[in-house]
Amino acid sequence: MKFHTLTAQFSFVYRKRSLLRLLLLLLFISIHGVVFSQVIVPADSLKEDSLRTKSLNRQKLADNLNRQYDFSDLTRNILHPKKVADTLHKRSGITIVPNIAANPTIGAQLGIKAVAGKKLGNDPNTLLSVAATSASITSKGIIYFYVNHNIFTPGNRWNIQGNLVAAKTVTPDFGLGIGRGVNSGSNADKVLADAAHKVYTIHSLYYNFREKIYKEVEKNLFVGAGLSFEIRRSIQNKDTTNNATPSSVYNNQHGFPQDHYSADGFLFNVEYITRDNPNRAYKGIYFDAGIRVNQTWIGSTKNSRQFTTDFRKYFSLSTINPETVVAFWNWGSYLLSGTIPYLELPGTARDGSFRSGRGYTSQYFKGTQFNDTEAEFRFPILKNKFISGVTFVNLQTANDEQGTKLFQVFQPGYGAGLRVLFNKATRTNLALDYAFGKYGNKGFFLNLNESF
Repeated sequence: MKFHTLTAQFSFVYRKRSLLRLLLLLLFISIHGVVFSQVIVPADSLKEDSLRTKSLNRQKLADNLNRQYDFSDLTRNILHPKKVADTLHKRSGITIVPNIAANPTIGAQLGIKAVAGKKLGNDPNTLLSVAATSASITSKGIIYFYVNHNIFTPGNRWNIQGNLVAAKTVTPDFGLGIGRGVNSGSNADKVLADAAHKVYTIHSLYYNFREKIYKEVEKNLFVGAGLSFEIRRSIQNKDTTNNATPSSVYNNQHGFPQDHYSADGFLFNVEYITRDNPNRAYKGIYFDAGIRVNQTWIGSTKNSRQFTTDFRKYFSLSTINPETVVAFWNWGSYLLSGTIPYLELPGTARDGSFRSGRGYTSQYFKGTQFNDTEAEFRFPILKNKFISGVTFVNLQTANDEQGTKLFQVFQPGYGAGLRVLFNKATRTNLALDYAFGKYGNKGFFLNLNESF
């Protein structure tokens, strides 16, 4: 009897330890990055000095968060089951995590990432300031290092954005345009349009420095300016001398060197923000419009002017479950004059976060004029909000050099996914999506937070 009791106890302990190891392994695999921060307590709109109303708002926020369950709760319940969490006091700081991602463009990515987050000053309306650095390598031979920051001074009076990138890149190329192809014209025109959707691989070294400073001029309205330097060196492509690839045709037609270029320019932007959270908004608007002016006298290979727009709108459909959201996104980039290097053309996943056009690889569609429109329905699955779901659709359109105009031809993408709540205080989600496109395109997309 004693032997059987000891055996049962050993089996129980073994199963418990195995479960713990499995859960921690899943945690390690899933983490892409997270910023812990203090929760922003809503300001008292009636009386700023009303301690009673502030206390009620704080308690309401605490009650809402306490009904949610995230990875911190999971690990605490496993490792410290008797410890009580203090929901409203998750400190800001530096977190070092694995940098894991996946999509059809990069393959599987593994690296290390350090993330920092802090709300500056005492104004409760100040947005969260974040910074991150990472070094990673992918299964397709991409090596990537970056440092970036997005800082809001107290009261959001100034917003400072910037990044530094050094990378060894491998870029799949599917030609210029929206995938329409051409049945007439020269052989070079047919190669550039790539009607067969053949993939060409471009290797290069990539360096980027970008810095922008915004000033709040009215409530939620910012104007800003900055500089950006995009530098490519050691560009390698199959047979770049005989118009054998889309990039070689484009470079020959527009007077770019085949093995290097620089796109250096000035940035002028207007930004309007009312969304309630940058990681996962329930309501509000984000809008940014800007002009980029590349100039040879500061090192750019060619002069050019581009106009870009980024509009996002969020509608919460439930007061009980505000996470039930319909979200819309439109991103576009339009050449006004001059010439853009081939690898800097706007296209699929060429937005600031490289998330647009799920269902296709980066720059699968591209042109000098490009627009992407997306809609997403987000909804909780579990009552404690640990698991949520999304469905999404997108439509891309671009021009080409054979007469196709912007908004003349559209290419769709669609899919669905799951969201795992990583940090309820900052609304940080792990996003797992599977998306489909045309011409046999499909793939798994793993990232931190929503695409928009």
